[in-house]
Amino acid sequence: MKKIKVVVTGITGRMGKQIAERVLQDNSLILFGATEKKGHSSIGSDVGKLLKSKKVKIKVTDDIIALFAKTDAVIDFTSPEATINHSKYAAQARIVHVIGTTGFKSHQLKKIRYAAQHATIIKSGNMSLGINLIEKLISLSSSSLNDEFSIMINETHHKHKIDAPSGTALMMGEAAAKGKNKNFENIKKVSRLNVRGKNLKNKIVMSSFRKGEVIGDHEIIFSNGDENVIIKHSAKDRGIFANGAIQAVKWGVSRKPGLFTMSDVLGIS
Repeated sequence: MKKIKVVVTGITGRMGKQIAERVLQDNSLILFGATEKKGHSSIGSDVGKLLKSKKVKIKVTDDIIALFAKTDAVIDFTSPEATINHSKYAAQARIVHVIGTTGFKSHQLKKIRYAAQHATIIKSGNMSLGINLIEKLISLSSSSLNDEFSIMINETHHKHKIDAPSGTALMMGEAAAKGKNKNFENIKKVSRLNVRGKNLKNKIVMSSFRKGEVIGDHEIIFSNGDENVIIKHSAKDRGIFANGAIQAVKWGVSRKPGLFTMSDVLGIS
């Protein structure tokens, strides 16, 4: 079977390194290239050096156009601005674009949807199996519990994370709103960073905390004062996100252009 050529963007980041390691370990994949933003100090370095392993004969580059034109897939955990740029060239090359980046604005999401007319885009705020299963449980719980139950979502991440609420927390909120047949944007209430929001009826209250090196803890609480229904997820290793991204690549290479989620990949839509 022909091996799938994969480019990893943002190779020096936490996720970039994890993904590159997983790609190198997978016999069905080839690490075809690795990128960083223009002017980055690692441009020209061997990826093996970044991974503290033997040389892999792949140099870090900022020339994404040349790489995208010849690869099969791109795995992208960078920034919203960079990802939008990547999606444009992925569309031109008609390749698979797996997006784990979070923090997009509505106008940026519109550009991703446009790129998905030509690229096979798999986008998710969280690539783990656990979170995508929980998303379905949340929707079911929300639809089953009456409006006397308030909804609160709490998330904690490492101190380096920029966006808040996290992409995963937003996924959870969307699922809860879907269960109520309501527009999430109309009922969400975001508290200040590192401040727990007040419990409000008819709102989904979201609280974000940043501390230490926490990979990712999320919980949603349905409460009516007499009982609490709590659904929680804790990520202990970033490898779960890398594994999910690789699974998405393998699923995506046989698909036509379109915008998909990890629920599609896992068959739990």
